[in-house]
Amino acid sequence: MILPKDFKKELSPFIDWVHDYLNDVTAYPVKSKVQPKDIYQQIPPQAPEQPEGMQQILQDLTEIILPGITHWQHPNFHAYFPATNSVESIFAEFVTAAIGAQCMIWETSPAAAELEERMMEWLRDAMGLPGHFEGVIQDTASTASLVAILTAREGVTNFRSNFEGVPDNLRIYCSTQTHSSIEKGVGIAGIGRNNVVKIEVDDGLRMIPGQLEAQIAKDLEEGLKPCCVVAALGTTSTVAIDPLKEIADICQKYRVWLHVDAAYAGPILLLPEYRWMIEGIQQVDSFVFNPHKWMFTNFDCTAYFVRDPESLIRTFDILPEYLKTNTRGLVNDYRDWGIQLGRRFRALKLWFVMRGYGLTGLREKLREHLQLNQFFAEEIDQLSDFEIVVPPALNFTGFRYRPAGVNDDSELNQLNKRLLERINRRGNIFLTHTKIKDVYLIRMVIGHTYVEKKHVERALEEIVQVALELTDIR
Repeated sequence: MILPKDFKKELSPFIDWVHDYLNDVTAYPVKSKVQPKDIYQQIPPQAPEQPEGMQQILQDLTEIILPGITHWQHPNFHAYFPATNSVESIFAEFVTAAIGAQCMIWETSPAAAELEERMMEWLRDAMGLPGHFEGVIQDTASTASLVAILTAREGVTNFRSNFEGVPDNLRIYCSTQTHSSIEKGVGIAGIGRNNVVKIEVDDGLRMIPGQLEAQIAKDLEEGLKPCCVVAALGTTSTVAIDPLKEIADICQKYRVWLHVDAAYAGPILLLPEYRWMIEGIQQVDSFVFNPHKWMFTNFDCTAYFVRDPESLIRTFDILPEYLKTNTRGLVNDYRDWGIQLGRRFRALKLWFVMRGYGLTGLREKLREHLQLNQFFAEEIDQLSDFEIVVPPALNFTGFRYRPAGVNDDSELNQLNKRLLERINRRGNIFLTHTKIKDVYLIRMVIGHTYVEKKHVERALEEIVQVALELTDIR
């Protein structure tokens, strides 16, 4: 056991470890190469009876745990969507862990509540969101979207569902490209996954507003009750942007809650030239994005904004005697703004990042990623055996390998699947895939905090090299 007075003495090896990891992360394969249970079998089946020294624990961290880590902070990580961090954010997490505050209400740490309130205002104003929006930090966008669905459910049932149960005629609308967390949240909310209506998309994979309105009208005729529409600004597969203005007009016409899921793409609103995508935002009821994805802030940190905080609080407010305080009603008690009672001090890392980068620095990073993605797409487009399947969208490009003489989509799907598996097995870069209209495509996402052009060039080289090897095998 280590006493606080010995903290500094024991700290040095860990500081060295973190420093070396941050600067030598490219020495590791991006994706872990271990097999199932490899790590598990190396961990003793019983907890130690006697204390163990930090030197041994650090050695085991390096020898046992690290080989089983997929390195999300590797600049050659181009899979899924990134979960970025930064030196500034790491510093903040270090301090947060030391403070160890449980920030459920204002009384339990006034600075945590008031910093969170101010950080949400900083983000709101920097992104061009409406000035009347109020924000709260949730853990993930999945949780925030569930919070939106629950608040919409309470609104449409006149706040009776929390007490009487959920009626069986509520309907939730989203596009066929919307993230799976929406369907999961609808199930958790008691509305039922069968009441999720998936609206078709156009050639750009954006929700078709006319079909949304037709479905709402049809449901009303059949005695069903429209509860919530979820619009996506940056779908998971292809970063498609739903036409918010048209969707917002429909929701206002039928008095339906409108939730915007901008989990990944939200930070792009820091760039004024991309605010065309939030035309109609004044009519939106809730909006979510993740600073932990593309704003260089350690996971987890989700910014959730609402137009009417009173509806949100009324949905989640419950006041046992042991939580009553004299400051209630004068301050924000964020336990009432979501599902959790216990809350981490997440605002501190946002404060560190936004001050450490400044808005200018954040915008420069985002623009650099956009430029690198354009470079990648142009290079892929020039290769005769590859094709762009989904045009560049923000910092994403969808492409596939299409060698001469192979035209059957089923064969191409299998070929690209083998290509992706072979690329990831080598460990030099990490990519993932999606399917659009039964076409298997490889996703390239360029969003790592410290990614440079040389890393994108390395990815191109790796893709081409593995494709040539695959062609030789064929």
